[in-house]
Amino acid sequence: MEEELPGFYGESGKSVQATLSSLKMLDVGKWPIFSLCSEEELQLIRQACVFGSAGNEVLYTTVNDEIFVLGTNCSGCLGVGDIQSTIEPRRLDSLTGKKIASLSYGSGPHIVLATTDGEVFTWGHNAYSQLGNGTTNHGLVPCHISTNLSNKQVIEVACGSYHSLVLTSDGEVFAWGYNNSGQVGSGSTANQPIPRRVTGCLQNKVVMNIACGQMCSMAVVDTGEVACGYAHTLVLTDEGQIYAWGANSYGQLGTGNKSNQSYPTPVVVEKDRVIEIAACHSAHTSAAKSQGGHVYMWGQCRGQSVILPHLTHFCCTDDVFACFATPAVTWRLLSVEPDDHLTVAESLKREFDNPDTADLKFLVDGKYIYAHKVLLKIRCEHFRSSLEDSDDDIVEMSEFSYPVFRAFLEYLYTDNISLSPEEAVGLLDLATFYSETRLKKLCQQTIKQGICEENAIALLSAAVKYDAQDLEEFCFRFCINHLTVVTQTSGFAEMDHDLLKNFISKASRVGAFKN
Repeated sequence: MEEELPGFYGESGKSVQATLSSLKMLDVGKWPIFSLCSEEELQLIRQACVFGSAGNEVLYTTVNDEIFVLGTNCSGCLGVGDIQSTIEPRRLDSLTGKKIASLSYGSGPHIVLATTDGEVFTWGHNAYSQLGNGTTNHGLVPCHISTNLSNKQVIEVACGSYHSLVLTSDGEVFAWGYNNSGQVGSGSTANQPIPRRVTGCLQNKVVMNIACGQMCSMAVVDTGEVACGYAHTLVLTDEGQIYAWGANSYGQLGTGNKSNQSYPTPVVVEKDRVIEIAACHSAHTSAAKSQGGHVYMWGQCRGQSVILPHLTHFCCTDDVFACFATPAVTWRLLSVEPDDHLTVAESLKREFDNPDTADLKFLVDGKYIYAHKVLLKIRCEHFRSSLEDSDDDIVEMSEFSYPVFRAFLEYLYTDNISLSPEEAVGLLDLATFYSETRLKKLCQQTIKQGICEENAIALLSAAVKYDAQDLEEFCFRFCINHLTVVTQTSGFAEMDHDLLKNFISKASRVGAFKN
């Protein structure tokens, strides 16, 4: 099996240039599993981890510090006490009141979680003792792991495919689980059923970071030395230079070929300084983010091999794994910061019909609608010319009704309309008059959604009048499909003579009157 390893960050105390894109809140909806959650649920998420062999399991915390799980529940990895899959989020009651400091997952999958109090909990797949509870029974609920850790404050956790590492606040590393390649660091290849401190080359060293590949482990010590087994490994120096080594069948080393490397090889990412690197033991994908905010990826990309760092359109490395990795997992525990910043579009929506900031009033049917000249000129060709040399701050409008003209102005601020089908006919007239093509399409869409037997003829008449051919065909088909009821409505009885003649002729051609 090929092995992969998450990246490490250089500890240099450097200042990072903040760009608007880097401040953008992480969109958890990019991971397919979150399609099962409502928009309201997504807004409450503050931490999340997507895992599993197909990216089909997820654990997340909410603003209320509650923990929820969702997905296929392979090997009981959701920790809810059974192996039932669920498309509805289930609350992880056994961890109520606990806050997550670090979380990682294996291939089984199994989960290792450290709380902000420094406690360790594990659950899920356990065929190789990777839960650290001394057994090989799968864990259906979170188990508190205290053996050899009772007086320790755990600050970071990492999982390989079937082994686990934890890092304590005093720089010690403990490991347990599958050990066929010596990944537990015990000096043998026997599986380790409970946490055991890793000594050997780490004796008398203070460890700063830990990570795991499929069957390897890695640690960064405070002197800057690196200890690891063989793997697809990425490291980042404090000068912002990436080095990679290990397996390279998908180009995940970023060296321009697919040759394996047994020693650290430089990875060239343009001329920009790299501040973050990312990889994951469950995907053959690598990513990096530069000081200028650029995000690069290489390795396996939706089945293709990318052998050199490729500039993406993303603003964070997490999005690389959501959109390009197979499976679509997270390479780390996501942190979603609440964002109360208003976008330009949201700010404009707020200002519609606001008398406090408006410099123009439309008087329609005896009522005022407040607007802003500069926005109207930017958004509408008609206003660009009509307001160009005008100093008026009040404009009387008699051609259209108040609901229709207000809906038009609101559309210019929001890109949306909210009208009844009958009022949308009036707005269709306005859109035709002002040559607003997109608005015309929106009106037709609204009318289609609101058509019924009673108004079908009126809407058909409007479609013909305003040359809305797509809508005309839609209304005609509706009338044919509901012919008996439609012909008994008042709208049909009062139908314009020429329109009626054309309707009967066209209906006859499509076989509406056949016995």
